[in-house]
Amino acid sequence: MSDETWPPLSPLSTGIRGLCPRCGEGHLFNGFLTLRPKCEVCDLDYKFADPADGPAFFVMLFGCVPVAFLAMWLEVKYEAPVWVHLVTTLPFGLLTCIPPLRPLKGWLVASQFFYKAEEGRLWRPGDPK
Repeated sequence: MSDETWPPLSPLSTGIRGLCPRCGEGHLFNGFLTLRPKCEVCDLDYKFADPADGPAFFVMLFGCVPVAFLAMWLEVKYEAPVWVHLVTTLPFGLLTCIPPLRPLKGWLVASQFFYKAEEGRLWRPGDPK
């Protein structure tokens, strides 16, 4: 089937659930963060997908920064020993950084498909647009 026969699906709904961005039925991941080579339902090749460091950036921005502030606050306010950081800051950091990685990666891959993102190219006068 060609791309025209598939209805456009929301990147948010398919990506967060780890489903194929074209058919919404196949799986996107093979393991925790490893992309499958292609969809098992519609045979969409996932070679177009390159989220690069996007998921890690969003996790660091929205997960790691608050964890670092928590650790600094505990240290400045209470002069907490290392074991307190191991019991509070470490689990909080793991819980805010690891679970969002897969949904964020799925969303970025689905967005790349939905918006037909591709590698940038230089345009020179005389080249077709």
